[in-house]
Amino acid sequence: MKAGGLKRRVLLQGGSIALMLGVHQIARGASILAVRVWPAADYTRVTIESDARLHSQQLVVGSPPRLAVDIEGIDLNPELRELVGKIKPGDPYINGLRVGQNAPKVVRIVFDLKQAVVPQVFSLAPIAAYKHRLVLDLYPERAVDPMEALITERLREAPRGSTGGNNDTTVATAPSVPPPAAPTSRLAPDGGPPILVRPSPNVPAPRPAPGAIATPAPAAPAAPAARPPVAVAMPPSAPAPDPLGELMAQQATRPGAAPPLPPAAPPPPVAVAPSPAPATASRGGATSSRTDRIIIVALDPGHGGEDPGAIGPNGTREKDIVLQIAHRLRDRINASSVGGNPMRAFLTRDADFFVPLGVRVQKARRVQADLFVSIHADAFTTPAARGASVFALSQSGASSSAARWLANKENDADKVGGVNVGNHEVQVQRALLDMSTTAQINDSLKLGGAMLGEIRGIGARLHKPQVEQAGFAVLKAPDIPSVLVETAFISNPEEEANLRSVSYQESLSDALMRGIQRYFAQNPPLARSRQL
Repeated sequence: MKAGGLKRRVLLQGGSIALMLGVHQIARGASILAVRVWPAADYTRVTIESDARLHSQQLVVGSPPRLAVDIEGIDLNPELRELVGKIKPGDPYINGLRVGQNAPKVVRIVFDLKQAVVPQVFSLAPIAAYKHRLVLDLYPERAVDPMEALITERLREAPRGSTGGNNDTTVATAPSVPPPAAPTSRLAPDGGPPILVRPSPNVPAPRPAPGAIATPAPAAPAAPAARPPVAVAMPPSAPAPDPLGELMAQQATRPGAAPPLPPAAPPPPVAVAPSPAPATASRGGATSSRTDRIIIVALDPGHGGEDPGAIGPNGTREKDIVLQIAHRLRDRINASSVGGNPMRAFLTRDADFFVPLGVRVQKARRVQADLFVSIHADAFTTPAARGASVFALSQSGASSSAARWLANKENDADKVGGVNVGNHEVQVQRALLDMSTTAQINDSLKLGGAMLGEIRGIGARLHKPQVEQAGFAVLKAPDIPSVLVETAFISNPEEEANLRSVSYQESLSDALMRGIQRYFAQNPPLARSRQL
């Protein structure tokens, strides 16, 4: 009895000590599991993953611009030291960083910035394969304007070839960056503990010309043979004034403006269904005496950054595949015209970073896109599922249980990618997404039907023979016909191999382009004056 009583007393004392420690002391034992950096023109994200929630404080210093972040309850470990070497020379916002043990159980990270930023620091609870995450988003003081970026790209006409290649089963990747200089150690200025220093490049990053938006350049493989732009015959109509074209013309003739670069060789020809009216040649770019009615197609490569999307049995990531397909389709759109009006593709993301669902819609509306095409690769719990699908929005429930399941999965992307729920813009975006109209859905079904028919035409297997509908958040722009294309099931080994194939990506991009052209042939774009 005495031994049993002693044992109970020890257990009770141990429990009391655990209660006295509380959450704060337990969190002090957190371990850093991984660090990741996602640089992009929109913003740079730094993610610190740990096995317990981290607490931090931050301070912004103006001249020179710096951001200091103190993380409490941890010690400097090899994972945190790796953060120094993860800063890339082309990062638009971070020039370098220093990390050190500022005090017992307090690690300080000092970011040396290339420009003033508006930081957002928040925590994310565990989800999917991630544990606790401390997220630092560095936004510019003046947010990147999608319309201005589109105008700059249109004026520059930067060479962009299709992402073709010789190896039919190799996934295209960005060119490798030379490894950064090895970090060195030095004492802190205040005599504190040693800190790691990543040497800043000797040559500062070039700044864009006034009015230009710096964007990360995707891989630029060899361009295919040139061909005339694809044109769709349209009923003749009087051109409407377009402030977008006027502004482009003004910027093109502004004194001191940089001359545009030579245009890229366009992609292979895309067959277009015959039309009774003769095709009209594409007009030239905007000039001081003539403006464009630009047909804008917003392309939305799903997922990105922290959110890899679905992952195939051989490790292929959805976010990489859909970005490659979007680049191929962009090249085809940029080489085409509708009724003599040039087409232009706008990408909601053109690199590997995360864009919240509401922001994707917001970007498309800002450039006043004529169409919105979200590109994904499906996945299911068993490898037997296969086939491509096209979805439109539904206001009255999903057209099938599978469509409902997929919409719920895609709508959870913000939880995996990481959204600051304290941001007031979230409420604004939610209000925007409740405004979808019946007319938009009807036009979306027409666009989806045209695309589905062209995908069937290349011999691809279809998961369902008709356009399905569900409540996809990314399709809720009230004034833009919007579809979501599931290119294949990446969870199926055979279809995963197809998605990695250059020839399949080319054929699929051709089919989607023909679907867009067929839609416009039957539903001519209306004349519009874009508000800048």
